[in-house]
Amino acid sequence: MASRQLDERTVTGLVAEATAAPSMHNAQPWRFRFVTGERLLLLRADPARAMPRSDPDDRALHIGCGAALFNLRVAAAHAGLVPETTLLPEPRDPRLLAAVHLADPEGRPRDDDLARLHPAIRQRHTSRHPFAEKEIPEEVRTTLRDAAAREGAVLHFPGPWHAETLIDLVHDAESRDALDPDADEDLRRWTRLGPEADTAVDGVPEYAFGPRKRDGKAPVRDFAGRRPVADRGTTAFERTPHLALLSTPGDAAADWLRAGQALERVLLEATTADLATSLTSHALELPDLRLLARDPVSGTGRVQMVLRIGYGPRGPATPRRPVTDILEIV
Repeated sequence: MASRQLDERTVTGLVAEATAAPSMHNAQPWRFRFVTGERLLLLRADPARAMPRSDPDDRALHIGCGAALFNLRVAAAHAGLVPETTLLPEPRDPRLLAAVHLADPEGRPRDDDLARLHPAIRQRHTSRHPFAEKEIPEEVRTTLRDAAAREGAVLHFPGPWHAETLIDLVHDAESRDALDPDADEDLRRWTRLGPEADTAVDGVPEYAFGPRKRDGKAPVRDFAGRRPVADRGTTAFERTPHLALLSTPGDAAADWLRAGQALERVLLEATTADLATSLTSHALELPDLRLLARDPVSGTGRVQMVLRIGYGPRGPATPRRPVTDILEIV
């Protein structure tokens, strides 16, 4: 039996859900192309949104696109489709990151494990606010570990000594940036201050910066730097932040795409469990610090992201580019 044709409204909705994913500095480094006759949705990297200083090898770009790919899979499952996904389908075209055939179920059951995460796509927001000094139950940690494992990654909750080391690495990265006048070039490009914050379709607007940290050890990047932000205020953050390391066995483009999918699966599961989340890759932007972030016991795997997880406000939604700007239908 011939498969039904997908209409423009359905495809547009799927891409809108995909682009709710997090990306470094909310640069949204993706483009989509839908081949109608083949029901094939192609995900491409957008080199105009790369960050040559902070992300010279495009690792973070791939992770962001991988997160968008996972959202697409969730949205497709919710719509009753089967997202048959191939990573890096054309070796001669490295900017083509994934091809997703949106198949009809044809008697196959819906992937309920994906579909049940659908509400969390719009509920998940990066929170740069203080979290409560409250433990995360072990059963919730297990759920998050399993989520990463299902996408080929490892989520590790470091012990106190390792967590302190991670916080020191973030501070080290901040100190190095303070000594380099060009270090915040990408950050300045992708932050939106004043009236620009109200009309932005990308980047991190000032209303999403969160308060300045007066005390505490939570590794929260200050997107304002030394620039003034009206009515921002300062406050104390948690003294014992709950951190998690997301790692992959390898460190190539396919590993980064898997890391992005694992990251978003973990974030959506955390949102479903009523947890707030934020991400930090500051120390991971420096190769020598990145090696030090690994689990000191196993010493294996490549750390792709540091997550901060806890109970607190989820933070505001950040702007997204119109789907018409990033989707081509042929």
